[in-house]
Order: sequence, then C-alpha cells, then structure tokens
Amino acid sequence: MNRLYAVLYPLIWIFMRIFHPWKVEGRENVPEGAVVMCGNHTTLGDPIYVVCALGWRCQTRIIAKEELMKIPVLGFLLGKAGIIGIKRGKADVAAIKEAMRVLRNGEKLLLFPEGTRVKEGENAAAHTGAAMFATRTGTMLLPVYISPKKKLFRKTRVVFGKPYAPVYEGRKAGPEDYQRIADDLMDRIHHLGGSV
Repeated sequence: MNRLYAVLYPLIWIFMRIFHPWKVEGRENVPEGAVVMCGNHTTLGDPIYVVCALGWRCQTRIIAKEELMKIPVLGFLLGKAGIIGIKRGKADVAAIKEAMRVLRNGEKLLLFPEGTRVKEGENAAAHTGAAMFATRTGTMLLPVYISPKKKLFRKTRVVFGKPYAPVYEGRKAGPEDYQRIADDLMDRIHHLGGSV
C-alpha cells in the first residue's frame, strides 16, 4: 500500500465520517483484484466518498484532471498518494499507459466517464477511456452511483453495482464499441440511482 495513502486515509475517513457521512450499498459487489470502477460526477468530493465507502484495505488509484496536479502542495500530495493526472480533451499517452499498468498489476482504478462534474438532472456525453481500459486489459467494469444530494452531517448514498465484462463484436474492440460500452455504462450508473 502507498505510504502516503495509508497515512492520509484515516484522517480523511474520520473527517468525512463526522461531517459528510455516507451510506454504502452493494459493497459486496466489489471484487478482489483489478476492476475499473466508474461513477457519476456531481461534486469534487465524489472520489473521496467512493474511497471511504470502499474501506482502508481497498486502496484505489484514481484518474483526475491534470489541472489538480498543478496546484501547489495539493498536486504534490495527490501524486504521492497515487492519483493519476490526465490531460482532458486529448490522448494522454503517459496517463493511459499508467492506468493500463495499474490494472495489469491487479489494482483497482476509479474514474468518472463524464470527464467533468455534471449537475443533477443534466447529462454529458460519456468518454470512452473506461471502455478502452477494460477491453484492452480484460478487466471488468463496475458502475458506482454517488448521490448528488450532499449535505453537512447527512448521509450520502454510495451504491456499487455488479461488475460485468464489456461486450463487443469481433476480436478487438474499436472506437464505436468503446462508445457503445461507455454509453451503456452510464445507463447502468444512473439506473443504480433510480434516474433512468
């Protein structure tokens, strides 16, 4: 386990448990080993809710926008804690390779297919990174729903769906397959929250 992650996790967990508690559903659906976890994204705190709901022993690598990695001190800490910064809007080869390495090493990866925060009730086109990572590494996808209604001292629902293997025709998935898989994934995420 990453040393900084191990130090920061209990501090963040205690803070969240007091001020921003969560209610987890479907935790038993999270498999051992590699999985691509994908959630809806309405607030900056979404990754923290997911990581807290998973528990300390379930270290998860997170893909975050590169801009966060450039913030003094915070960016340094995120990098040391194993966060993968990715350039949005272009093919970031280094980040893609790192994400694939993480999965091939049997680690968990968390990302948000919408690529940015989306207000409750609005939709954004799903990016295809999760589909590509899953198909190229033979890893399962796991939809995660985080309730957009977050209030101080009130529990926020974090729902883990069942993991599944992405389906595509032919021997190798292509861009159209990736988009179809990504769209289906977002449907599954919203279905967990009852918003389909």
